[in-house]
Amino acid sequence: MVPICSSVRHLYGSRPRLEDAAPRIIEHPSDLIVSKGEPATLNCKAEGRPTPTVEWYKDGERVETDREDPRSHRMLLPSGSLFFLRIVHGRRSKPDEGVYVCVARNYLGEAVSRNASLEVASE
Repeated sequence: MVPICSSVRHLYGSRPRLEDAAPRIIEHPSDLIVSKGEPATLNCKAEGRPTPTVEWYKDGERVETDREDPRSHRMLLPSGSLFFLRIVHGRRSKPDEGVYVCVARNYLGEAVSRNASLEVASE
């Protein structure tokens, strides 16, 4: 007789569990116009099981946050939102201005938010 644990592993080992679900964006970011030096938040909330990880992209490039660089002025909040301590904007460099999307992923797939533009208000 086959032990129950190996037959259960055979039945369920590589298949997704019934209660697991692919990520889904439940709050999309909105366009923002922000003054230079001011804080700002691009909201993004996702659900799924297991809880999806969230990454942000600006103009197609992955956004580096405080998780990779503790000195970064961009923070990934526990909700998945992207918080800017201050908007950085100079004559030559405009690192925060652009089009952002958030991407939520788990082992069942990924969900991409709508585009949101962050624009720096002219002085």
